[in-house]
Amino acid sequence: MADLFDSLPPDAAPRSPAARSAHQPLADRLRPKSLSEVIGQSEVLGDSGPLGAMLAAGSLSSLILWGPPGVGKTTIARLLADQTDRAFVQISAIFSGVPELRKVFDAARLRRDQGRGTLLFVDEIHRFNKAQQDSFLPHMEDGTILLVGATTENPSFELNAALLSRAQVVVLKRLDLTDLELLAQRAERDLGRALPLDGAARDALLEMADGDGRASLNLIEQVMAWKTDRKLTRDELSQRLMRRAAKYDKSGDEHYNLISALHKSVRGSDPDAALYWLARMLDGGEDPRYLARRLTRMAIEDIGLADPAAQRHCLDAWALYERLGSPEGELALAQAVIYLALAPKSNAGYMAFGAAKREAKATGSLMPPAHILNAPTKLMKEQGYGAGYAYDHDAEDGFSGQNYFPEGMKRPVLYQPVERGYERELKKRLDWFVSQRLKRGG
Repeated sequence: MADLFDSLPPDAAPRSPAARSAHQPLADRLRPKSLSEVIGQSEVLGDSGPLGAMLAAGSLSSLILWGPPGVGKTTIARLLADQTDRAFVQISAIFSGVPELRKVFDAARLRRDQGRGTLLFVDEIHRFNKAQQDSFLPHMEDGTILLVGATTENPSFELNAALLSRAQVVVLKRLDLTDLELLAQRAERDLGRALPLDGAARDALLEMADGDGRASLNLIEQVMAWKTDRKLTRDELSQRLMRRAAKYDKSGDEHYNLISALHKSVRGSDPDAALYWLARMLDGGEDPRYLARRLTRMAIEDIGLADPAAQRHCLDAWALYERLGSPEGELALAQAVIYLALAPKSNAGYMAFGAAKREAKATGSLMPPAHILNAPTKLMKEQGYGAGYAYDHDAEDGFSGQNYFPEGMKRPVLYQPVERGYERELKKRLDWFVSQRLKRGG
């Protein structure tokens, strides 16, 4: 090796450890050396947590680490390998295919035969297709590898049931501001100086990281490189540092999480929370037309006939957006959200239709009663079609009270309106029809 270095130009010679450290990114330099140094995942790594309990028992199983970026998935996997004396092998599902996997499995098998296990860390494991995911199974079962997969997507939707049955899913949480502050203090100790920020600016910097530890350290490293002899304010920080883009995948887990939050805020009659989640989705690049469609669905499902105007309001907001586009048309969607949140709520129509579908599935072979069937032919008349039908408009109050369910079927109660909004009036009408039907034997 000395001959090789001697043949290189002077500026290509290997750097000293101190020089390498100076050029090593802060996030890599501060990577924890033991599980006790990991910040923010005590619920998982603590004595009563799933990983803590496994390590205490000496029986680590294959794992799926599920959590947002920058919460320590790679670091935890590496430290688990160290603590259990396994070789750490890392691959990415983005760059690996069947040939690469075969080489990894062959090397792990050779290592196993020599008496050492392999912890195979697969980043973005959800990007492997079904066949690739299945390829792990025999090697997990015979002990060739201990698999630790990392994913930002919901494993229930993205991973095969067979793989999930052989691995425990461990949920890692985004770092809160307290965790990020501890990380900032660790960075300051490593760099030997404090961040050149006042209190408000420091808080703003941590908020910009949005729960991502790696991003937090990258931001801190950027701020520490500024030449300043005073503490910067929040406004000065904002001028110098672009805010990180919100973590939002329009086709991924965050998409479903945020639309769920918006829907439940509307259902819970909280216009402020509903507006917040609407803004989060729009800021993340969500298609406003998708939001318009989902708002209309909320009007049908959660408001229904308690306020029939809610559906019309959503359709009008949708049409306004189509005419105005973004950003002007987004205000129409925001006003629809406010209207829906404050409207009286009823899911009676939604529940009634669900009950009707269940009844239809259970009694789908029953014929309608003969008296409400048309009889366009002589044979059908002879069979009794239409016989005894009472024309409701001929009744004094416009209501005959006849039975319209199949003969012999027990009459179900499907629509049960609530005492809220316009549906209160519908309930009065329904109660009258029920009472009259009982009187008239229908």
